[in-house]
Parts: sequence; structure tokens; C-alpha cells
Amino acid sequence: MTMIMGWAQTKPTKIPKPDFSQYKRIHQKALDLIRTDQEEIAVQFLNKVSKNLPMDAETHYMLAVAYCELGKIKEAESSVERALELGLPVGRIIGGIHNGLDAIRNRSLMQRLIHESGKYPVHGPMLANLSGTSVVIWLRTAGPSRVSVEAYTDPLILSDRVEAFAFAKRENDHVAKVTLKGLKPQTTYQYVVSIDGQKNESPKQRFTTFNQVGNAGNFRLAFGGGAGFVPQHEYIWNTIADTKPQALFQLGDNVYIDNTDVMDMHHYCYYRRQSRSEYRALVSGVSVFSIWDDHDFGLNDCSGGPGIETPKWKRSTYEIFRDNWANPAYGGGDKQPGIWWDTYINDVHFICIDGRYYRTNPKTTKGKLSMLGSAQKYWLLNTIKKSKGTFKVLVSPVPWVFKAKGDSKDTWNGFKDERNEIFHFLKENNIKGVLLMSADRHRSDLWKIDRSDDYSLYEFNSSRLTNQHVHKTMDEAIYSYNAKQSFGTVDFDTQAKDPTATYAVHSIDGEQIYKFTVKRSQLE
Repeated sequence: MTMIMGWAQTKPTKIPKPDFSQYKRIHQKALDLIRTDQEEIAVQFLNKVSKNLPMDAETHYMLAVAYCELGKIKEAESSVERALELGLPVGRIIGGIHNGLDAIRNRSLMQRLIHESGKYPVHGPMLANLSGTSVVIWLRTAGPSRVSVEAYTDPLILSDRVEAFAFAKRENDHVAKVTLKGLKPQTTYQYVVSIDGQKNESPKQRFTTFNQVGNAGNFRLAFGGGAGFVPQHEYIWNTIADTKPQALFQLGDNVYIDNTDVMDMHHYCYYRRQSRSEYRALVSGVSVFSIWDDHDFGLNDCSGGPGIETPKWKRSTYEIFRDNWANPAYGGGDKQPGIWWDTYINDVHFICIDGRYYRTNPKTTKGKLSMLGSAQKYWLLNTIKKSKGTFKVLVSPVPWVFKAKGDSKDTWNGFKDERNEIFHFLKENNIKGVLLMSADRHRSDLWKIDRSDDYSLYEFNSSRLTNQHVHKTMDEAIYSYNAKQSFGTVDFDTQAKDPTATYAVHSIDGEQIYKFTVKRSQLE
């Protein structure tokens, strides 16, 4: 009788309901269950997903991870085979030390896949930090490897050949960052990646260097944020490629992680995007520059706080971000971690800030608020003052304009004094040629910030690359678009008598929706 009463009092296990309106969240929910010792619930949850999405490869991959944790090896391997049949890239199976498949890595199926594909990049190659004389080639391998890259203008002209190598090590998640130096400005190169001596040649792996730093020139960049993983929208990377930019600025919410307890969630979200063929094709020929925002760093609208090591997850998040990108710098380095940096493209100076790591919470902080923290603000003002750029582009993960998000304190609207201090610094130091770029809002905007004592500042904002969720357009903006996923391009022409920056909004389907030109003479 006692057993019957005990059984009757046991509550049935509640299986979470998949949110099919937000695809990017479904498998993140499964991974969260797996990494919080709820593997059996994860399997039942994923079986629910599979009934609704029977041809979804990602679901079978995540089932394999759950089965690995449960020690169900045959079921794990069967799920891997099904995921591959449905089109999951093999790099998802053999790449990344945090892919959750260690339990089957030494078995025949995985060893066969490694033997067949282990000498190819599992993620990348990705161009980064391109200048007039150098570039970084980022990639991930299946295991510890020696990665070499050679670039040439003509395979028959040995004098133009540039070579370098780096090691992909386990402590960096088998990422190699190979720096090619001594390149010629304004020159097109083809490059070849070799992994442990095996060449991976592709005619599409080419890049064109910029002019020497400080010299005038013309170039196009593409930019945006709000890039949650949505398979039916991943073709936006092809659309961006069609506009033929030389640089891609990813300005935060580049992947949606939203987890400060399960660090594997960070790896998973990067692996998922880095494996997409559309994204790989774009970044193999376009130099990527990146910063982060709340969904990459922590939780929605989060504030990291002034401490370097508190909360304790901040440094781990920084280290994972650093491994997955190849920026010009990372804040003040490991002693002063952060995602702020600056770089010149020709004579245009990009000054990019971290709006999360040291941000104080405007809802709970008593006293002076700061989005930047003291070290970063000192760096920012000093960098602006020393700038020699024809245009100086101040890049923020959240809008500079106060009206972009209503009364929300998550944008610079919550840090009015600090933003006004920066703008006052421009006036006091006679800083000319400043433009603003930002992301965060799920639309594309053009804003004009009037200043009573100096020239107006124009802000280019775009952050709905792939996201399903959309934010309403803003009547206060000069222009505001949200009908489809979109991105911005900016064409800089500093060779003109009156240099120009032309901002254009493009839809995911390749339509140029809007165009606006700012002349250098307007910024004086």
C-alpha cells in the first residue's frame, strides 16, 4: 500500500514545449537540458521536435549529444548518421572539442569521418583584420594540426608569394590564426590553406588588400547585427556577398547564446553558424570585424558590472569570443579583457566599443552610470583625439541616438551623461569627420543627432540580418525599414574632392531599399 501511495504522489515529468516560432532557441533548450543533467527529458523533448520537423538535421545531431551523455552509443551513432543524411556538415561531427560527441570519437564511424575529412577546415577559412599589407586567416581543424597559408597574385610568380603558419591547439579549440604580412596594397591575392601538409585549394579563396594605412581610397563595407540562427534566412550571407563588400562588420547579437551557466552553449552557437555553407563562402573572401552585444555576452539587456572577474562567467565568455574571431585587438588584453579595438581601412578610422563587459546597471546602480568603464573610456577618448582619419567612425553595439528604443535604458539612452561627455569631447577637441554606426534594433535606420554647438552626427543602424523577431519602425528617424531582414552597406570614397560616405539599406532578397550620402564637408 505504501508503494502505491508513493507512486501516486510522484509527479509526471513535464516535457518542455518547443517554441517553433523561434527556431534558434529549440536546440539551445535541448542542450541546456543535457548540460543540466536532464538528458532523458532532452531526448523526449527532441522527439517532440522531430515529429514537427521530421527532416531537421539539427535535431538528430542534438539527439546524438543526448545519447552520448546517456551512454547509448548505438543510438548516438544512428543519430549522427541520420543527421549527415539530412545534410548536416561533417564538420559539426568531427570539429570542436565541445561538440558533445566525445563518447563516440574513437569508434569506427567517427574515425572514418576524420580519416575522410580531417585534413579540411571544419570551420572557415575566414578572412579577418585585412589591411593594405596584411591579413589574418582564421580556421578550425578537426584536431591538433600545423596550418599553413600561402597567398600569391600568380602561381607562377614566386617573388609575389607570401607564406605563414600557425598551430591549431586543443587549448584554443583547435583554432589557428595565420597572419600573412608583406602583402602589396590594392592587390588581389588567391590563397591556399594546408593542414598538416595537405593543400585545400579553392578558386574562390581570394582577397584584395586595401590601400596603405592613411592613404585615400574607395571601399565598401557591409554591416549588421541580429543574426540568430534561422536556416531559412541564412541565404542573407549570399545576398551580402552579391553586393561585393571588402569588409563585414558584425556589430553584436552575431549569434544568440543567452546563457551564463552553460559555457558549451557559447561553443554550440558559434559552431552552428560557422558550419553554414553560405556564411563560410562569404567570410572566406570578405574581411570580418566584430564586436558583441547582450545576446553574445550574457542575457538580454545585461550589464557586466565594473569588476574584471565578477560575475565569474565574464572571463570565460571573453575567452570563447576571442577564439572565435580574429579582431585587431581585444580590449586591454587578458589583464583588462574586453571587446574594444580600433583599425584603419585606408584613411577611414573605425573605433569600436564594448558596451557590455563593464556596463553598470542603470536600474540598480546608485551614482554615476557607465557603459564603458573607466579603462575603456580613457582609451576611447584618447584614440579619438589621436585619430588621423578622414572619417572617424564610432561603432557601438547599441544605438547612440536616445530615441531608438523608446524609454528603454539599454541603449545610450540609459547612459546620457556618458554619451554627452563623449560628444562634448568632440566639440572641445575640434574633432571633425565623425560618423556613427550601431546595431541592436531589429530593423535598419538612419538617424541624425543634432547638436546645438557643433555639426550634426549621422548614425547608420542595422540589426536584422536573419532574425524572425522584428521591431517597429521609428517615425523620428530620417529613414526606418523593417519589412524584411536587411543589412547596411557603406561606400567610402575619400579620393573625391569632398570625400563621401554613402549608406544603403538592402533587403535579404537583394533589393536596395534606401540610399543616403554624407559629405565630409557636412561634418565640420
